[in-house]
Parts: sequence; structure tokens; C-alpha cells
Amino acid sequence: MNASFPLRNVASTLSRFGCSAALLCAGVLFASSSHAQYATPPAMAKPAGPVAAPVPSPASASAQSREPQLVDAILVVVNDEVITRKDLIDRIMTVESRMTAQGLQLPPRNQMQAQVLERMIVERAQVQQAKEDGIKVDDALLDKAMESVAAQNKLSLAEFRAQLERQGMKFQAFREQIRNEIMMQRVREREVDSKVQVSDSEIDNYLAAEAAAGPQAQEVDVAQILIRVPDNPSPEVLAQRRKRAEEVYQQVRTGGDFAKIAAAYSDSSDATTGGDLGWRTLDRLPQLFADAVVNLKPGELAPIMRSGNGFHVLRLVDRRAVAGASASAPAVAPIVQTHARHILIKVTQVVTATEARRKLVELKQRLDNHAATFEELAKSFSNDGSASKGGDLGWIYPGDTVPEFERAMNDLKVGEVSDPVESPFGFHLIQVLERKTDDMSQERLRTAARNAIRERKTEEATDEWMRQLRDRAYVEYRLDQ
Repeated sequence: MNASFPLRNVASTLSRFGCSAALLCAGVLFASSSHAQYATPPAMAKPAGPVAAPVPSPASASAQSREPQLVDAILVVVNDEVITRKDLIDRIMTVESRMTAQGLQLPPRNQMQAQVLERMIVERAQVQQAKEDGIKVDDALLDKAMESVAAQNKLSLAEFRAQLERQGMKFQAFREQIRNEIMMQRVREREVDSKVQVSDSEIDNYLAAEAAAGPQAQEVDVAQILIRVPDNPSPEVLAQRRKRAEEVYQQVRTGGDFAKIAAAYSDSSDATTGGDLGWRTLDRLPQLFADAVVNLKPGELAPIMRSGNGFHVLRLVDRRAVAGASASAPAVAPIVQTHARHILIKVTQVVTATEARRKLVELKQRLDNHAATFEELAKSFSNDGSASKGGDLGWIYPGDTVPEFERAMNDLKVGEVSDPVESPFGFHLIQVLERKTDDMSQERLRTAARNAIRERKTEEATDEWMRQLRDRAYVEYRLDQ
């Protein structure tokens, strides 16, 4: 099936533009946050390497306004680009807002500062690699991405901009952040995703293991803290990194807040979400993680593990049984597939929701009066990639589309055209062409297995690629200036 607008086959709206959205999840930017300075916790191992002098929060900065202030300064040189003091302050504010929205306790500012700065260095290296590879994101594509972010927050672009600015975030800076996210995702796709291969024998082994496990699959919620180790570390560096991992492990084992410690000390990109990897079946975890947590009880820690990226502290947050979740489990009931097509009118700065709905009412009247065919109108008016095919979405399985679209489609009889239907993508006219009932095909089982294996291998390969990219980068700290 094609990746058309109503289809929910990507992680988020931004993924349609090649954006991971790991940094810019919808809605989280609009949580209130104090951005206050934090008390220093009991002494613990400090992050290795140079650490910036504390960056004042907006609150403390205003209190010092009568003293001579350094407007900006270069903190780090990454290859031929710089990260400034202001860059770091802006990013910390964004991270704090997101953590507050997720109910996570904020770590001390000096620890937050060191972790955020390291992630900015890795991001800068990725964007530079994208530029070297000739990857560009033009303004037209960026405009569409911004409209999608606004729509996902149920706002017009103008309203979204006003909301950002009320939160103290400059719209242009946010826009460039989105551009960088798209570039980073595209370079990862080129450097990593395109090189991940899944063999037929791997699929056979996966399906055999799933069949042996039976239809009662399990999902686990795992959190991690990563203490990164560079390529070819000296014995002294390796020992220092191991010691830090052991100190972190001890802090957690004796009752420390895992999420807070992860936010303060983890070198992983998920640190500011408390290290939580979210609910996953074991086959969608890196094999090292799956083996470590398979026999743990909720709340238990796995022994410290070493991977190519460094030392990992893993905690099993919870586990749950998911009936029928196994890719190879027989379907509880036959699956109803729907062959449908649609006409999409997107809501933009130019086209309001009222105008989009009114336009589709007019098109529906033309269909009812037999003044045009659905295919003709889709080709002429639909804002979806399926327009060239007359709006045809092919055969749709349950769960392939967003709930609003699926509910409206399921209520239609074969041949019937819906009234305008609102979804996160805009407004749709939907027509059901045919339906069929079938068991899950072997081809679909193998596709699901292939996707699960690819997801796991891609995650592992991405972590390795990012570590190598960071180790190759020329990084010069200028914090003493």
C-alpha cells in the first residue's frame, strides 16, 4: 500500500518528511516550565571530559542583569562549526519543557548542561555529514513539515507560531531545528537504513521462534542508562567509564530515581525521557537487551552490560501479555480488508477548516449529481499522493489508517461515499470500492517478521554509526574562555 496521508504507517506526522521527531514530539512544547536553577545533589561521579561552566537559567539571568554579562560565547567547535552559549541555553529550555510535560524530575542544571551539550555535538556531526552527502531540505518541504507539526497540535501555522513565541521560543529557530531533524533522518537512512539487510533464513528463524512461543506474546517496558565508551579506548578510559557505570548502578540499586539519573548521566539520545524505551515485544529490542531482561521481574535491574557503544544499566519497568500480538499467531477471527479511495483537502494557512469542509461538500454534490467521477475529482482536487491514481489507497488492513478515517470507512457500504470526514491530515471524502475477508496471509506474516527484524538491526546499526561519527569528529572545547 502507498504511504498516503491517512495511513498510519509511520511513527509521526513528521516522519512523512523524513523526520524522526524524537526531539520535537507533538504537544510537548506547550507545557509550562519554570526553567529555574536546581540544587546540587549528593556528590557523584562527574561526566568525563570538559564540562561547561553553569549556564544561567532565564530566571537567574534577569537577576544578574545589572552586572556585566557575556552576551554569547563559543562553547565547542565541532569540525568547522561552533556551538555557542546561546545555542545551549535555547536547547536546555526546550528539553526542560518536554521533561516537565512528561512528568519527569529535572536533574541538576550542571548535569543537564553536560548531557545536552554532548547530544548537540552528535547532532551537529550528523547534520555536517548530511551536508557532505549533498542532502538538502528546501523551504517548500520545510513549510509542509511545519504545517504538519501545527496540524498535529490542532493549530493553524499562525496559531502555532504565536504559541511558540508565548513559550519564549523563536519560530525561526524552531523551524531550523525541524530542518536539521529532517536532514539527520535522511542521512541516517542513507548511511544506515539502506545498508541493513534481512535474509530469508532470518525470517524463517524468527517465524519459527514466534510459533514456538504461541499466540500469547509479551511486551516489556525497559529503561536504560548508557555510559558511552569511545572507539579503541585506552585501559584508563575504559576503567573510568566502567567505574562511572558502577556508580550509576549503585545509585539506582539503592533507591535513586532511575529517570532522574538517566537524564543526568546517560549518554543515550533517550536520556531526557528518563531512558525509557517504551513498550516493545522482545524481538523489537536489541538482542543484548532482550537476553538481559527476559527473566527479570518488574523493577529489577540487569547486571551491567558492555556493548560496542559502552556500558548499559537496564531496568525492567514492567511486562504485560498481549494476546494475539505474535506476528505468526493465528488470527482470532478472519480479517476484513477494505479497498478504498479518498479525496483529501488539507487545512493550511490559506485553506481554513471551514473552507476545506465546504469544498468537499461541493465535490460530494457533484458526485451525487453524476457531474463527475470520483477518480476525476481526486486527480483534480486531492492534496494526497494518491491523487494521481484517482485517490486509490489499495487494500487496507485494520489498523493501517488513523482511527477517524477507519471508523468512517468501516461505516460505509460498498460503493457509498462519505460526508466530509476530519482527521489529523485534513478533511476526506471516502469511498469503499470492495471488501474481502481473509486469514492473515503468509506474505503478510513474512512482511511483519521482516519489519520487526529490520527495526531491531537498524536500531543497533544506528547506535554504532552515531558512535563512530562522534569519535571521528574534531571536537574542541573552549569552555575556559
